[in-house]
Amino acid sequence: MPPSLHISALAAGFGARPLIADLDLVVGPGDVIAAVGPNGAGKSTLLRIVAGEHVPDSGAVRTSPADATVGYLPQSPPRGDETILEYAARRTGVAAAQAEFDCATAALTAGEYGADDRYAVALERWLALGGGDLDARLGETLARVGLDVAPDKPLGELSGGQAARASLASILLSRHDILLLDEPTNNLDQAGLGVLAAYLRVVSGPVVVASHDRRFLDDVATAVLELDLHQQAVNHYTGGWSEYRAAKALARSQAVAAYETYTAERGTLIARARRQGEWAAKGRAQKADLGPHGGIAKKYAEDQAKRMDQRAARVRAAAERLETVEQPRKEWELRYTIAQAPPSADVVLTLDQVEVKRGDFRLGPVSTHLARGERVALLGPNGSGKSTLLQAILGQTPIDAGRLSWGGRVQIGTLDQSRDLLNGDDDLLDAMARALRTTDMAEVRTLLAKFGLGADAIGRPCSSLSLGERTRAGLAILQGRAVNTLILDEPTNHLDVDGIQQLEAALVAFDGTMLVVTHDRTMLDALGTTQAWRLDRRGNSANLTVEHR
Repeated sequence: MPPSLHISALAAGFGARPLIADLDLVVGPGDVIAAVGPNGAGKSTLLRIVAGEHVPDSGAVRTSPADATVGYLPQSPPRGDETILEYAARRTGVAAAQAEFDCATAALTAGEYGADDRYAVALERWLALGGGDLDARLGETLARVGLDVAPDKPLGELSGGQAARASLASILLSRHDILLLDEPTNNLDQAGLGVLAAYLRVVSGPVVVASHDRRFLDDVATAVLELDLHQQAVNHYTGGWSEYRAAKALARSQAVAAYETYTAERGTLIARARRQGEWAAKGRAQKADLGPHGGIAKKYAEDQAKRMDQRAARVRAAAERLETVEQPRKEWELRYTIAQAPPSADVVLTLDQVEVKRGDFRLGPVSTHLARGERVALLGPNGSGKSTLLQAILGQTPIDAGRLSWGGRVQIGTLDQSRDLLNGDDDLLDAMARALRTTDMAEVRTLLAKFGLGADAIGRPCSSLSLGERTRAGLAILQGRAVNTLILDEPTNHLDVDGIQQLEAALVAFDGTMLVVTHDRTMLDALGTTQAWRLDRRGNSANLTVEHR
């Protein structure tokens, strides 16, 4: 029987705040459902509920057949001491199946009651998840995704791009009946995105994917499930991202038109009733002016006033009988801007024969310069050294040869790939005040609140914040501290789509110099880059070429 996923009347919240209510969803074979919505809307919570890691407030989740395996691949960063093989075994479910198989084998050896049935079930599950040939398939899959490292290499020794490819490999190795993916495109290069999209287009089982990569969702999604946090609603749409946005815009325009028609019609009726009431009052005033001898005229005036009152009452009743149309709620959005410092010198940055070595890997020699006002995209596949070059430019990694110098009056704003700018034991409020070089805590609180970081977040250690929360805090720094040069490494990671679009608009409006790494194709198109610095890795070395656009 082909596997399917069935969700009925599901409700869930975070603390006292409701997130999901009355969700009904069926995901059949070959369906790829894109779960979309702002940060904090409950996408990861939904995936964890389906995976059995979180208990809903009400409702039910079932699979058909009942013993279908569900694989949940969250967006949590890999553990540094875990090898690629251990990571793949854990993410594919083989490690847990192996542990149960070992326990079942021990029980069978000990002659425990029912051990033979337990052993048979454990063996079947281990084989179904691909435990029998995982080692062999891992080598093939690593080659397929372009990760030329040994399976016993610890993940902590990989670059961010290589770790992204290891994550991709774990998805391709998965043999779960039902697959749940949480932000699988983060840090993936174009080749990796293509491999993942091709895999999802042919996968036979149900897939639910939470992603903010708009073009990727256009490539793979068969339907969209929107968790609308602002309207407290769950909405279903067919097609990919573009079809969803078009249908949502049409539905909103229709709702606005219906509300405007309702208010106009109701306003017309109420105005008519008011005029008729005024005419009745005017008639009674005229009656009072007729004096004691105008009996017939007074009676006529009173009859006319009563008729006007009756007409006004009928019109008011007609207005009340109109079917009420609620005003579409205006969705809150952050008006994001980047505070701009006075212009820098004409030459912002110079690299002269710069080399950086990391273990066996060597980057360079690199010779180029960054002029004021340039918009430069730093391109290259995962593992080619993009983050390494940015870290060297920012002084976070020492250079082994050459010269790197900054021009005058350069004020730098950064957002690193791992979001380590705000990480550690200091609480968010203190860390932000230090980053903004201010002691005005009220101002810092107000700024953080604009980015959805309220009282429940500002007192927490930065290390306890989610990657989405740290990303928003990093963007808040760029709004609160004037800069003229931006160095951004995967700035769209962990942002919801509304946040990405606000960031796009702010970057387009930014007048300064920009050096950005992003695999978000839509954003890259919007930025209008003037140069591409392209890194090409051959073996253990990488070199940079400059392309003018």
